[in-house]
Amino acid sequence: MDCAEEVATLKSAIGPLVGGGDKLAFDVLNGRMTLLPDAGPVAEKTIIKAVAKTGMKARRWQAGQKQQDDATRLHRSKTVYTTLSGLLIIAGMVIHIAIAGGFGDAQTFLSHPENWSLNWEVIAEYLTSLFNAHTQQAIPLPEKIAFGLAVIFGGRHVVVKAFYALKRLRADMNLLMTVAVIGAMFINEWFEAATVSFLFALSLAIESWSIGRARHAVEALLDLAPSTVRVKDESGQERMVPAAEVSIGTRFMLAPGDKIPLDGEVIAGFSSVNQAPITGESIPVAKQVGDEVFAGCINSEGTLEIRSTKLATDTTLAQITRLVGEAHGKRAEAEQWVEKFARVYTPVVMTLALAVWVIPPLFLAGDWSEWLYRALVLLVIACPCALVISTPVSIVAALASAARQGILIKGGIYIETPAHLNAIAFDKTGTLTRGEPIVTGVYPFNGHSEAELLSRAAALEARSNHPLAKAILQYTENQGVSVASADNVTVLPGKGITGLFNGTDYWLGSRRYLLERSQEIPEISAKAIALEQSGQTVIAIGSERHICGLIAVADQPRAEIKSILQSLRQTGIKHLVMLTGDNQVTANNIAAQIGIDEIHAELLPADKVEIVSQMVEQYGQVAMIGDGVNDAPALGRANLGIAMGVLGSDAAIEIADIALMGDDLSKLPWLIRHSKRTLSIIRQNIIFALTIKAAFAVLAFAGVATLWEAIAADTGASLLVVANGLRLLKPKNTAI
Repeated sequence: MDCAEEVATLKSAIGPLVGGGDKLAFDVLNGRMTLLPDAGPVAEKTIIKAVAKTGMKARRWQAGQKQQDDATRLHRSKTVYTTLSGLLIIAGMVIHIAIAGGFGDAQTFLSHPENWSLNWEVIAEYLTSLFNAHTQQAIPLPEKIAFGLAVIFGGRHVVVKAFYALKRLRADMNLLMTVAVIGAMFINEWFEAATVSFLFALSLAIESWSIGRARHAVEALLDLAPSTVRVKDESGQERMVPAAEVSIGTRFMLAPGDKIPLDGEVIAGFSSVNQAPITGESIPVAKQVGDEVFAGCINSEGTLEIRSTKLATDTTLAQITRLVGEAHGKRAEAEQWVEKFARVYTPVVMTLALAVWVIPPLFLAGDWSEWLYRALVLLVIACPCALVISTPVSIVAALASAARQGILIKGGIYIETPAHLNAIAFDKTGTLTRGEPIVTGVYPFNGHSEAELLSRAAALEARSNHPLAKAILQYTENQGVSVASADNVTVLPGKGITGLFNGTDYWLGSRRYLLERSQEIPEISAKAIALEQSGQTVIAIGSERHICGLIAVADQPRAEIKSILQSLRQTGIKHLVMLTGDNQVTANNIAAQIGIDEIHAELLPADKVEIVSQMVEQYGQVAMIGDGVNDAPALGRANLGIAMGVLGSDAAIEIADIALMGDDLSKLPWLIRHSKRTLSIIRQNIIFALTIKAAFAVLAFAGVATLWEAIAADTGASLLVVANGLRLLKPKNTAI
């Protein structure tokens, strides 16, 4: 299966067996048909036999199986037969010119090429007769054989499908073309029949090529991970093994310039990694011990030792590959409209063509041969090639282009939605903000310096994995203050921590713990209250004698988030809302920094769903953007769910309709513009295809258009809509 029109054929043949065509999903890129979970029970042999009745073949899909070889063979076959058909048309024309002066002159003409230039009048006369219908000239047998063979080769991949369409009493474009070609030969228009057959075969080859190009674009994007891994055993020996055989926990080595074969965690070494194939990030990311790396990314200058965390079949890259492969099965509204239109349009035009042939001769004294020819031209015009191919090529190209930008769209149905959005709801933590606290201020008291305060706080937190502890340790290191662990460290659950540092007992805790110790003084109290009112978390450090100082910690807005939100407004988004389970003060502080229209704080997951529901009622098309499982209900309720932070979250990929693989909100304005551009190109293609058909329908009825002109116009239209759709493979604008 490499033709979008075949999807409709399979739906009509297989749909009744499984409870309807909506129980099937199709992946044109991989030539795959999938029975959805709610499909009715049916035997595998029954499905294979039903597919065979359409003129196609089927076999069970195996995980990891690729169809490139089958697709390549089919495309090569179409190219060969189309080429032979074209060459035989040229041969037929040469034969006619050669024998134009009579069979006796043919040998002389063919044996003296130098005399061919003297026969321009004969050539011109013949071409004129070829391109004017109904010449009524007797066609010599050799010429008829050449054109007949051109018809056979051109119709090789059409006549079989037409036969099965006739058996099912379902008029499709293959049957239309077959009837038109047979009719042309019946009225002795052999050149017209051969030309129609060749040009229709050419249009099918173009469609196969366009799908193949989109398929290769996705493969080039996603087939990135090497198939072998340099593993390191316990003795330190290194050896190459297939990536598919590597288990979780295996250590492997990565030299500078190597592609990463598996997802893993760095356990030794330091380097920078180009994550653009997965996340769309243009700048390499520094990797050190404890950092995650992903299959398909490229190691830069350093040697890394990595411990695998996922099997080859479960890596982030493997998940993306599967999802992109399945994405086209979720058909966009434009695709569904074209399919429904073609389903009605084809039989209507066949009926109209029959009327054009029969009514004028019966009631208006028209010539039967003349009106049969016009009816055949109308049948050729009716072929919905350009119309059927216009949308799926654009959708596949749009999906591949978005994936290159680090935006995983899980189906054609979701590529259209961003263009219609009126409002977006954002989760705060991890979406609008970085999702991890940082130190925002250090405030020493009682004669202490910032360095003294940080060294004591870091000593107490040195062994802690708490996010606030990590923030303090990171800030301390950045300030160049040395970190030494305290002794006798004791954790006070819900309060703080105590320990011995440089011979003195120190404590660290929240302002609540400070109040418990009754050591707060007015000056320190005023500062702590002011910090908390600005949305910051206050950490106090002290000893038995006095309070040493305060450290303020807060989650900060993402870089450039303010300009990103402004860009979203420029794309037509009318309302931006922040949803968070955090307290109102913190939410107000973040909102004030980034500029957002509406704030809802202290929410439970169910509250977020209720607010998103209200937004859908008020604004129509609404997107929800969150960082994974906690936002799942709201992601599902919105018209479009967009997941952040999906690199380590399988659940987020499953829940969302779209995933931002690099956690990069700056991709949102691009996504909306990309969606609008995709819809614009789809509309251009549909309008152009329908306009061409309408114009030639009028010309056919008036007796002006010929068979070959009609099919040439349709083939030209197919070429143009394919080229127009494939423009989406190249991003128009990646800036904010």
